[in-house]
Amino acid sequence: MATFENFYQDLLEFIKKYEQQNIPLKIEKDLDNDIIKIFGEKITSLGRAKNGLNDVTELAYATAEHHPYWNLLYNCSEIANCVLDKWRDSLTAEDLSDIDWALKKLNQSLEKIKIKNPSDF
Repeated sequence: MATFENFYQDLLEFIKKYEQQNIPLKIEKDLDNDIIKIFGEKITSLGRAKNGLNDVTELAYATAEHHPYWNLLYNCSEIANCVLDKWRDSLTAEDLSDIDWALKKLNQSLEKIKIKNPSDF
């Protein structure tokens, strides 16, 4: 029976062909969670951060109001997206206003959580 681990081993064999042609690839794996990431030679730290944040943002959108912490995650990811989008530029007044709004929403969400779980604080 084929498993994700088998797939990963087959993928490594396949990737060897490209590495022999001097095409550098970086592979990260988390086989416990069935995740494999392949990065090309032009990947940057900023590109990786944006890619990883996409996963966080997707979780924030997908959970919506079904989880008590969704609003914390959502607003944090919105702030991080804004910062990463402007990493090589300056934050505009509109960006700063959006960040300020998200921070207020974060604080409101945190206060709601504190009210629901007062013994935790």
